Amino acid sequence: MTEMRVSPRERLVLTAIIESYITTGEPVASQTVAQTFANREGLSSATIRNVMASLAEAGLLEQPHTSAGRVPTAAAFRYYVEQMMQPARAALSGQGDVNSIVVPINLLSEQRREQIEDSFSGVSSTNEYLERTAKVLALLSSGLGVALASTTGTQILEHIHFSRLGSCRVLAVLVTQAGAVQDRVLALDHDVPHLELDTAARYLNENFRGWPVERIRTEVARRLEMERAAYHELLSSVEELCRKGALAGEEAATLFVDGMANLIGAEVDHERLRQMLAAVEAKQRLIELLTAYVDGRQQEVRVVVGLEAASPAFQDLVLIGSPARLGKSNLGTVALIAPTRIQYQEMIHAVRYIAQLSERILNVPTD
Repeated sequence: MTEMRVSPRERLVLTAIIESYITTGEPVASQTVAQTFANREGLSSATIRNVMASLAEAGLLEQPHTSAGRVPTAAAFRYYVEQMMQPARAALSGQGDVNSIVVPINLLSEQRREQIEDSFSGVSSTNEYLERTAKVLALLSSGLGVALASTTGTQILEHIHFSRLGSCRVLAVLVTQAGAVQDRVLALDHDVPHLELDTAARYLNENFRGWPVERIRTEVARRLEMERAAYHELLSSVEELCRKGALAGEEAATLFVDGMANLIGAEVDHERLRQMLAAVEAKQRLIELLTAYVDGRQQEVRVVVGLEAASPAFQDLVLIGSPARLGKSNLGTVALIAPTRIQYQEMIHAVRYIAQLSERILNVPTD
């Protein structure tokens, strides 16, 4: 695509066709394009028909039915986004594959920013932020909103709390310094009263706040051996709580998905819809998709038009994704997956804005 030569006249006509198709969803006839350029010299209906024929030969337009107008191909949408973001492409020439576009910083309208910020009201943890992101992007794009929590960063203890649920059952709530809140029910070998649970939590918070979770488990086991005589009762309870999973952390990738109904409503081919829903429900496929196309080490938005290379079920869909960060750490990936007929510029900037919002929502100062 980067080597394709499109004349200025062809670019004007192609852009008009793409924007008309995005707005209406209908094949675009030459008469429609002619009306757009009614007062422009050299762009008669006959000239436009010839230009559209050239664009079709170049693989940028296709004709769904014999008597219908033309619709843009995935290659046309890629070209459209590339031209929209041409300054960034020039600055970063040669980086990424031909389907992937790096998008420069731009701003949303004040109204759209306020709508997004209002949607995140009350969010105070990483999981809440990611879950809300999936909902907001699904709403804004009328597509699928997706948010993937990072599993690469070291989890640092901020606070832990234990609540007794019943005999030998305890709820452990672990808060990391990245803002993630993890809770799990522990099945203990013996009953632990409320007072002992409070003492165990206080011991962990006072001695290990700021420690990596993995190191805490090792250190507790070491201290149990060294200080068994002095702190046998306390450390035995702490050790069992840890052994049963109080500090197990999150090992599996956490994925939030919202907007499945949007894809169902947009797809008329029942067999392709079945394949698409199966691919979405197999969340590992979405995790692989986000991991393949969005680099957590970078901070740019990525646009991938035509996902059939990743999965035939995602044909004619576009991915717009960005890493979300907390200070120097990668929080995860936020993205939308939608039909290629989407308001690209607005959705690109919405994804960027939401990704950058994590710093402010979770109170992590930027560098």
